[in-house]
Amino acid sequence: MKRILLMATMALFTFQSQAQSADDITGTWWTYHDDKKSGQVEVYKYKDSYRGRIVHVVDNKNPDGTSPKLDNFNPDESKRSRVIQGMRVMIDMRWDADDKEWSGGQIYDTKSGNTYDCYAYLQEDGSLYFKGYLLGIRFIGRSTSWTRVE
Repeated sequence: MKRILLMATMALFTFQSQAQSADDITGTWWTYHDDKKSGQVEVYKYKDSYRGRIVHVVDNKNPDGTSPKLDNFNPDESKRSRVIQGMRVMIDMRWDADDKEWSGGQIYDTKSGNTYDCYAYLQEDGSLYFKGYLLGIRFIGRSTSWTRVE
């Protein structure tokens, strides 16, 4: 009986991991800052990769009270006048079926103005886990999770 239960459990996990596909990343996701919803990113397929753009900003005001919110923290001063809403923040992620993750792309952090190499994968609860890192070192960096907009 234990053997049958073990085999059934293993089959279930195998089925779940195989059921995941490249396009599972597409859709609109809530982003978070300090555990609060900060905006929505629409992830879409572009040729053979995936990109994401900001489609909604919760607090769409600049520090001086003006709106719409601008890319105030970009290290390149010439880009600080760009409007955040509509900006592409996820660039050219590709599905890796062996590792069951999207990788090889970059993510832009509007809060710091930094761009990071990154990878992402779906967690068991359906959220999308992102890890941004520098210099090709995956264990050094920042992570965040996005939740699907219902």
